[in-house]
Amino acid sequence: MIKQYDSQDQRHEVSSYLYTYACHEDERELCALELKRLLDTEPQPGYVETPIAISPERSPFVHYRLDIQWEAHSLEALEQLAVQINVLNEREDADLPTFYSHGDEALRTFKLLCLDAQQTFSYEEKRQLERRIGMCIHGKAQMKQPQLLFGMAYSGGRWVLGRCYLAESVWLQHNDKPRHYSTALSTRVARAAVNIALPHPTGRTLIDPCCGIGTVLVEALSMNIDIVGYDLNPLAVQGARENLQHYGMPNIVSIGDLRQLKGSYDALILDLPYNLCSVLEEDERLHMLQAAARLAHTQLVISTENIANSLAEAGLTVQHICHLHKGKFTRYLWLCSYQF
Repeated sequence: MIKQYDSQDQRHEVSSYLYTYACHEDERELCALELKRLLDTEPQPGYVETPIAISPERSPFVHYRLDIQWEAHSLEALEQLAVQINVLNEREDADLPTFYSHGDEALRTFKLLCLDAQQTFSYEEKRQLERRIGMCIHGKAQMKQPQLLFGMAYSGGRWVLGRCYLAESVWLQHNDKPRHYSTALSTRVARAAVNIALPHPTGRTLIDPCCGIGTVLVEALSMNIDIVGYDLNPLAVQGARENLQHYGMPNIVSIGDLRQLKGSYDALILDLPYNLCSVLEEDERLHMLQAAARLAHTQLVISTENIANSLAEAGLTVQHICHLHKGKFTRYLWLCSYQF
């Protein structure tokens, strides 16, 4: 939802949002698919501009979100627009989390960041641009503990300026869970997988029928997504419950065999077993995929080998595929649909 501000607040309507991001080369395909699903736009190298607003910490790859409120075709014109900003009139948006903490009092200090987008800049160029435009803003600049953050960038053939929000690395807090599997997804990959499977979760449901120790469950619940988990292994279920309890999250995991589960969900994440103790026969894998298809219209299937034939035999249509590399080890992420 795009918010509007009246002129009394010295703020302009947000026309679009610019997100900056970064990822390791091995996760490039995963990052691109996640951002495309979340923002409904093909990401450009290092940034995405879109009319869609999401909390910047939703994605493990996003660093900043810049709310574009002012646009200009030259730096001189941007200076004239920056003069309109009076930090005394700026208030914190109650519905947007920010990196900065402050109370209800009027905000008086600010910081301006120059972000890389269509055009990238050296360190010194960024500082010069920040000083040039920052000097036009009415308020007290403070570099270390600003109460308000602004951002500027060159995107879409013009200069843009507006409120800026730094993403908090929420998923990193979930690395210290009490129970671990050596073959479990990392918290970053699990978070991206949830976003790929269910990019617009309001009023929608997600199921992880082979949840293991609950890495996907933790990430989904941390984003307030309605999810349930099952696993055939009682020890895995116990581990998932301990991890959920560790983070103060509800117990939404039960013992269950995917092939016997019933119900209807909007999306499903299936991380197929692949360690030495869980070698799947082709028939068993097919039965699991067929069972998954009956539970949801959208499935994100994660495998360690090419299972395109099995997916087709199960009646699943592959919409997207991405590869996640780690040394010589590769995971396949298959985003599929199923028509009942």
